[in-house]
Amino acid sequence: MDFKKEFLAERKESIDSYSSNEELKNATRNFTRESLAARYSYNFDWLGRPIIQYPQDMVAIQELIWTVKPDLVIEMGIAHGGSLILTSSILALIEMSQCIDEGAEMLLNSPRGRVLAVDIDIRDHNRQAIEAHPMSNRITMIEGSSVESSTVNKVWEYATGFTNIMVFLDSNHTHEHVLAELKAYAPLVSPQSYCVVFDTHVEDVPSSFYPDRPWGPGDNPKTALREYLSILNNSETTARDGKKLHFENDAELQARLQITVAPDGYLKRG
Repeated sequence: MDFKKEFLAERKESIDSYSSNEELKNATRNFTRESLAARYSYNFDWLGRPIIQYPQDMVAIQELIWTVKPDLVIEMGIAHGGSLILTSSILALIEMSQCIDEGAEMLLNSPRGRVLAVDIDIRDHNRQAIEAHPMSNRITMIEGSSVESSTVNKVWEYATGFTNIMVFLDSNHTHEHVLAELKAYAPLVSPQSYCVVFDTHVEDVPSSFYPDRPWGPGDNPKTALREYLSILNNSETTARDGKKLHFENDAELQARLQITVAPDGYLKRG
């Protein structure tokens, strides 16, 4: 008996049942709404740095990085740096599993997987803490607006030479800004890799949740990704590799997570 195959089949059966499980869906919606109001996502650290994410999304990111094994992850938004440390640590574990015979010294001094992060305002105390972290030798930070041409050019230039790229968008959450980020950076995503658009949940909560922010229902990451996918479906937009660019939401991953700040935001390139 193939016990792993049997386990995965049972898991798939459970996940498939969620679409008709109204109690679970109601519980998910209620928890998401109440936890957002309570700033629940601010409660966690990754290897000592605050990471403003739900644990479910942290696990999802770990799964994607382990599966795709990118050599470069590009992140828009830095804040306290916890997401950079999460990404870097999974890249380190991948290399450790692949290169155990080459020894720890090689992994420490010449890391292969890299993280490139962009933020319009990298506060000094956060920069210092990130640079002091053991994972810092994998991280490069750029300060500047992610949608300015000078920043976009720097990111594209840095990406030269990397062959398997993943992108996370988690900075300014207005429609206009996220759409500009998608146009600028989604073409860098490699086939079978991901562009993850965070905080698409903004479309699904009352406008009162973000009274002091320029985004809200009708103007947020989810509306931006919908427009971007429509653009791709009605054009011959190409990726960096010259192939037609196409993304689909990873519905299976979303069904497994249930609780996520990125509903419809886990975009997998075909």
